[in-house]
Amino acid sequence: RKRKNSQCSMKSTSGYVPSYLEKDEPCVVCGDKATGYHYRCITCEGCKGFFRRTIQKNLHPSYSCKYDSCCIIDKITRNQCQLCRFKKCISVGMAIDLVLDDSKRVAKRRLIEENRERKKKEEIVKTLHNRPEPTVSEWELIRMVTEAHRHTNAQGPHWKQKRKFLVRGLVVGKKSKPEDIGQSPAPTSDNDKVDLEAFSEFTKIITPAITRVVDFAKKLPMFSELPCEDQIILLKGCCMEIMSLRAAVRYDPESETLTLSGEMAVSREQLKNGGLGVVSDAIFDLGKSLSQFNLDDSEVALLQAVLLMSSDRSGLACVEKVEKCQEMYLLAFEHYINHRKHNISHFWPKLLMKVTNLRMIGACHASRFLHMKVECPTELFPPLFLEVFEDQEV
Repeated sequence: RKRKNSQCSMKSTSGYVPSYLEKDEPCVVCGDKATGYHYRCITCEGCKGFFRRTIQKNLHPSYSCKYDSCCIIDKITRNQCQLCRFKKCISVGMAIDLVLDDSKRVAKRRLIEENRERKKKEEIVKTLHNRPEPTVSEWELIRMVTEAHRHTNAQGPHWKQKRKFLVRGLVVGKKSKPEDIGQSPAPTSDNDKVDLEAFSEFTKIITPAITRVVDFAKKLPMFSELPCEDQIILLKGCCMEIMSLRAAVRYDPESETLTLSGEMAVSREQLKNGGLGVVSDAIFDLGKSLSQFNLDDSEVALLQAVLLMSSDRSGLACVEKVEKCQEMYLLAFEHYINHRKHNISHFWPKLLMKVTNLRMIGACHASRFLHMKVECPTELFPPLFLEVFEDQEV
C-alpha cells in the first residue's frame, strides 16, 4: 500500500504521528486511530501495549472466550474478550518474536544509548578533523613567532634544572625554608609594607626580563613596520603581561613556586611581599590554571604576540594596522590549536580567557607600581623598570 512521504506531523490529541501513516489511519486490530508500526503491524497504542504485556507475562494460555472465539474486535469491544483480541493480533501479523523480555529490553536500551554516545563522539571527532588547520603562510608565521620566543626565553626548557630558590640574604639552589626572604605572612592592608630585601632581589632580574620582551617583539613579523611611537606604546602596555605569562607557565605544583626570568624560584608570599601584593595571587592562580593546559612553545609564543598586538592601547596612531596584525596572529593561533587537538573541551575560548586574565594583571600592576614608588627607595628602581612602568595609565 502506498504511504505518504510528507513530514512528521504533531497532533495535539494523539501526540506524535509518523509521516508514513495516512491521516487518521486505523489500527488493524481494533480500528482505533493508529500511532505507527508495532511488532510488524500498524496499530494503536492500546493494542500494542496489550500484545506486549500478553507475550512478556505469558498471559495468553489463561485467556478464554464465552462466545466460542467469535467476538468482533473494535475499539468498544476490545477490552471485553482478551482471547479474541489476542487471536486477531496474531491473525493480522503481529510478531511474537519481536516482543522483548525485561533483560532483552534493558540490553536494547543500553545498546541504543551506547550507539547514541558513539555517534555523538564520532560527530565531535568529525568536527575536530574538519576544523581548519594552519595554511602554509600561517605555518611560517607560527615558526617565526616560536623562534622569537625561544631565542628570548631565559633558560628555555631547562629552567627547572637551572632555577635557584630565593632565601634570606642570597639565592641558593635548594628549596627554601620558613626564614626565607619575604616568606613571613603577608602584610595587612593597614600596613602594606614592601619587603625591601625581596624587592631588591627582584629588581636584579627585572632589567634582563624586560630586555627579553623587547627583543621578542623586535623579532616578530609586522612589529618593526609600525611607527616607533606605536612600538613603544605596545611594549609598555604588554611588558608586565608577557613577563607574567612567562612566569606563570613555569609554575611548579610540587614546590608551589613560580620561576621568574627563568632563574629565580619564588613562593606566592615572597612575590606578594616583594612588592606585587595582590598581583602575586593573580599570577599564581594563572600559573595553576595554565598547568592543566599543557601549552607548547608555539602556543605560549602566540599568546605573547596576541598580547603585544593589542589595538586598544591608549595613544596608538596606527590602530587599524595593529588590529589587523592581531587578527592574523589570532587566526593562525586558532588554526594551530585545531592542529594540536587538545583533550580539554572548549580549549580555544578557555585559552582566550587567559588573555583577559593577563590584561587584568597588567592593569593591577600599573596601580601597584604607584604603591611601590611610595614604599621603596628610588635608588632601588632600575632605570629601565622606571622607563617602562612609570607613565602607565591606572
